[in-house]
Amino acid sequence: MKSGASAASPTAKSFNFGSSRLLALAQQLRVYKPPLSSSFDEREELLAYKESTRKSITHVGFQESMAPVRFRPKKAAVLICLFEGDDGDLRVILTKRSSTLSTHSGEVSLPGGKAEEHDKDDGITATREAEEEIKLDPSLVDVVAFLEPFLSQHLLRVIPVVGILWDRKAFNPTPNPAEVEAVFDAPFEMFLKDENRRSEEFDWMGEKHLVHFFDYKTGDSDYVIWGLTARILIRAATVVYQRPPAFIEQKPNLKYSKM
Repeated sequence: MKSGASAASPTAKSFNFGSSRLLALAQQLRVYKPPLSSSFDEREELLAYKESTRKSITHVGFQESMAPVRFRPKKAAVLICLFEGDDGDLRVILTKRSSTLSTHSGEVSLPGGKAEEHDKDDGITATREAEEEIKLDPSLVDVVAFLEPFLSQHLLRVIPVVGILWDRKAFNPTPNPAEVEAVFDAPFEMFLKDENRRSEEFDWMGEKHLVHFFDYKTGDSDYVIWGLTARILIRAATVVYQRPPAFIEQKPNLKYSKM
């Protein structure tokens, strides 16, 4: 994972910069570095490894001694693509996954997917997947920051990549019907507000986790943004707006969900 936006990316070219506010945000994010104590720690790696190993033994009969010494999850990246709305508010592009997909069908997610061998960095992965899913040309996205990784329910090491879409009008959302049912955008600051939000406790790998749900309506469509997507957006909004959310992220006796 790259710790800064100076790494090679498809955005190493000139842009038609937007407002001074958006330009200041880009400058702020370019110097951001994830905390050393990230959300993806060795303890979670071990928990995930043990659970993965247990399932492997149950389903295919491998002995624990045949498993790798240290769990190494596969990598993925998602794109947090920000732009200025007509009212000057900061907005983020989201998708609703196709109902025909085998996992997380019909759920709201950020554009992104698994890394491929030829991907030079996480910015390449995130923008490549966004192009495949919604026809967002990587040349339109200015990658400015990489956040700390998260562990998904399916044991993927997910890297959130923050990118700025300077010219919203240059992007014509075109969902790939095999993967995406709808493309929409939402106010980014909503992920710090205690409005249209609820939370529930879930058990995962023997521990309780607090999962947040955000209800959002646009036009005639109603969406629920939750799980890993909500967790990443809460963290990203905290970094962008440089303040904590207006709600309790986690209870003292609960571990925050990465799912």
